[in-house]
Amino acid sequence: MSDKLYQNFVNQITDIVGEEFGITDSTGIILACSNEKKVGMKNQIISQILEQEQEEEYVTFEGQCFQKVYVKEKLEFIIFINSCNQDNEKILALISMNLKNLKLFYEEKYDKINFIKNIIRDNILPGDITLKAKELRFPNNVFRIVFLIQTVKTRDIYAYEIVEGLFPNRNKDFIVILDDETTVLIKELKTQDNFEEIENISQVIVDTLSTEAMIKAKIGIGTVVDSLRDLAKSFKEAQMALQIGEIFDSEKSVVNYNKLGIGRLIYQLPTTLCKLFLDEVFQKGAYETLDTETMHTIQKFFENNLNISETSRQLYIHRNTLVYRLEKIQKSTGLDVKLFDDAIIFKVAVLVKKYLDNQILEY
Repeated sequence: MSDKLYQNFVNQITDIVGEEFGITDSTGIILACSNEKKVGMKNQIISQILEQEQEEEYVTFEGQCFQKVYVKEKLEFIIFINSCNQDNEKILALISMNLKNLKLFYEEKYDKINFIKNIIRDNILPGDITLKAKELRFPNNVFRIVFLIQTVKTRDIYAYEIVEGLFPNRNKDFIVILDDETTVLIKELKTQDNFEEIENISQVIVDTLSTEAMIKAKIGIGTVVDSLRDLAKSFKEAQMALQIGEIFDSEKSVVNYNKLGIGRLIYQLPTTLCKLFLDEVFQKGAYETLDTETMHTIQKFFENNLNISETSRQLYIHRNTLVYRLEKIQKSTGLDVKLFDDAIIFKVAVLVKKYLDNQILEY
């Protein structure tokens, strides 16, 4: 547990106790204290008590009161109050009970996060997942989905802290930190096919990270699964979504595995087959003649369903100018993108070229 958590607990009840008190570990090192200057110091009296091997949980010694706190039959803490009066035993018993519950709650939460992390990383056998889920009282057969959030590393702000604030239900939603740039959100859903909710969740995360922390994020979305063991599948799908999105549509901030389109098909093709296809479509050097302006023109033309009038309007150019550019493309590539069949071939060829270029960069 975090020392900050102990200190927050002490701060909340300082006024109620009314005396200087604190919490030490099993060796007497002060973890938290109403007098914060003593945090990190060693309580020498506790060392003496431990040396005497007293079996009692509640001990008075040299004008102070002490309560040993056992968690799962192991001595974890010793609570002390720097005074002795008749109410101290009850006060220490109450503090002990709350501290024990806090410890158990934290461990359960921490164990659940580790459990989820082991599942998505395939570090746990499928047969052990059900047993561990029962041990942690973790619902197995509910609808869940994986959001893989990638951000640029920052010094002072961590994306996972903002994501945790967006999804405070620690019993249903789990935030797993893989590294400073990668956060995983395991989100519980009410139904399997609420695709609008899934898209909205992703957009809220991206927008919040951008507006509150000026952090640019990209999110890969897996498929909805209804068992814990399938979370690993959803996680791999979210990874693939980000990889394919980076190749074929790098400007997109949210990529859904269920909406990868033709990019999914090309991503799984052998590079040798892709090279053969490009050689068939484009004569040598033909693709390289297409400059940035030309590619932007073609992209707009495709976005407007091969509509010349609408494309020329959006590009702020005359209709005849657009026709001239398209004819120029036909001369250099042999493809008339005004025709549906040629437009499909050209579109696929561009995607294949992006895929091959990415493969070269990786090697």
